[in-house]
Amino acid sequence: MKRFLIWFIPGLIAGILLMLGGGKAIEKTSTNKYCISCHIHPAADASWKRSVHYETASGYRVACVECHLPPKGHGYLWAKGTTGLRDLWSYWTKDSVSFNWEDRRRLETARCYVYETSCIKCHENLFPLKLSKAGEDAHLYYKQAKKTPDLSCINCHLNAGHYIAGYIHGSNKTFGSVSSAPKEIYKEAAKLTGFGSFTEKIPNSSVSFRMIAIPGGSYKMGSPDGEPLRKADEGPVKKVEISQFYMAQVEVTWDEYLAFYVQTAAEGRTTDTEGLRSKQSLETDAISGATPPYGQPDQGWGLGQRPAISFTFHAAETYCKWLSSVTGKKYRLPTEAEWEYACRAGQETPYFFPGDPLKFEKKGIRAKLSKNDTAVINSFVIYSANSHSRTQTPDMVRVNNFGLKNMSGNVAEFCSDWYQPDAYANYPSGILKDPKGPESGEEHVVRGGSYLDMAGSVRSAARSFTRTVDWLKTDPQIPKSIWWYSDCFNVGFRVVCEFDENSGKL
Repeated sequence: MKRFLIWFIPGLIAGILLMLGGGKAIEKTSTNKYCISCHIHPAADASWKRSVHYETASGYRVACVECHLPPKGHGYLWAKGTTGLRDLWSYWTKDSVSFNWEDRRRLETARCYVYETSCIKCHENLFPLKLSKAGEDAHLYYKQAKKTPDLSCINCHLNAGHYIAGYIHGSNKTFGSVSSAPKEIYKEAAKLTGFGSFTEKIPNSSVSFRMIAIPGGSYKMGSPDGEPLRKADEGPVKKVEISQFYMAQVEVTWDEYLAFYVQTAAEGRTTDTEGLRSKQSLETDAISGATPPYGQPDQGWGLGQRPAISFTFHAAETYCKWLSSVTGKKYRLPTEAEWEYACRAGQETPYFFPGDPLKFEKKGIRAKLSKNDTAVINSFVIYSANSHSRTQTPDMVRVNNFGLKNMSGNVAEFCSDWYQPDAYANYPSGILKDPKGPESGEEHVVRGGSYLDMAGSVRSAARSFTRTVDWLKTDPQIPKSIWWYSDCFNVGFRVVCEFDENSGKL
C-alpha cells in the first residue's frame, strides 16, 4: 500500500498539473493573436474585422477557432492537433507569399476549413422572427436537404466570417445595369457579302464581337488508345467531315450576354419563378428574358470581356435564339464535332500546340526534375496552373491556327449534343458528315476544360457533360432557377453561325 501511494500520489499530482497546463496551452493557442502569429495573411484579419461576425448585434466577436475548429465534443482536440501540425509545417517550410489566397476564398476550398457543427452551435434557431420570406425558404430547403453532400451554411453565407467586396446574398435586381462596352450604339447587324471572318454588331447596343470563318474539312474526332490521360468516352476515333461555318473567336463575354439580358428585360423581372412555366410555354416564348440572378454571377471577378458564366444550358440556347432574331443570321451552339474540329485546327496531337500532357500535369519538384517547360501551354491555355482560380480576359492567350482563342481552358463550353459515354461507338461505320450526337439524353456535352482543370482535362479530345442537379444543389429558391446555376462558375459557351448565302441580309 505504501509503495502504491508513493507512485500514485506523485502521478496524480503530475496528471493534474498536466491537465491544468494542457488546458492553459489549449486556451493560449486558441486566441486570434496566436492564430495570426502563424497565419501571415493580413487581409484575413482585415476582412474578419469588416465581417458580420466582428460587429454582431449582441456585441460578441466570433474568434478564428469558433469557425475553423469544430465545437468541443465534436472532435475538437483531434482537429486542433492535426490543424496545428499542418499550419506549423506550412509556416516553417513554405513562403506565405506563394500561397494562393484568392483560391482559399472559393467555396470549394472554404468548405475544408469551416465546420458546419460550429455554425449550428451558435445559430441554433434557423427561423428567427426577423427572418425574411426568402430566408425562410432557403433555411427550409437546407433543413430538408442538409444531408446532401457539399450543402453547408457557407453556400449562402460565404462572407459571414470574412468580408468579401461586392458579395450579394439574395436576388440581384440591379445586375446588368452597367456595361463596360464602348458607347457607340449600332443600328444594324453586320452584312455579309461572302464567306469570310467578320465583326458582328448587336443592334441597339454598343457591343460587337469577332466571328471567324472556319473552312470545311475532315479530321479524326476523339483520341487514340495511346494518348496520355485519355478517358474511355473519347473513343473510338471517328473520321468526320465538317461543313464550313463561322465560330466566335472567344467565348460569349459578359458585355455580349448583358446586351441580351438588358434588351429582353420583361415586366416582372423581380423574381426567379420561371421554373413554374411549362415546357410548351418555354418553346412558344423562347426569347423571354432571364430573371435576376441569385447573388453575383461573375463571383466578383469582373464583367466586360471576361467570359460570361453561371447561366444554364437553357439560358445559353435562349441567347442564341435571341441573337439570331436581332441579327437575321442563324446562330446556335456548336455541335461537339464542330467544336473539336475548330479546337484542333488541323492538328492530331493531344493539343493544338506541341506538348506532353503527362509532363504538363507534373507540379513542383517533379516538374523541375522532368524539365517541364510550361511556357507553351501557358501562352495558349488558362488552366489551374496559371489561372489564379478565376476566369481571365482573352488578351491573356494566343490564337490557334484557325484564329480562335481559349478553345481549351478558361471556361468549359456547352455543345448542343446530348452526352453519352459511348456516343462514338454508336455512330455508324465510315466517314461521318456533320454528326449531331445522340437523339436523346439527360445531360449535354461540355468541352474544353476550364481554369479549374489540370492539363489532362484541357486536351482537344477531352469530354465532359452538364450536371444539372449538382449545379443547382444549393439554389435555395423554390422552384429552382432555369436561368442561373448556383454551383457552377467554370462553364460558358461560344456561338457558331451557319453559313448561308442570305446571312446578314435583314
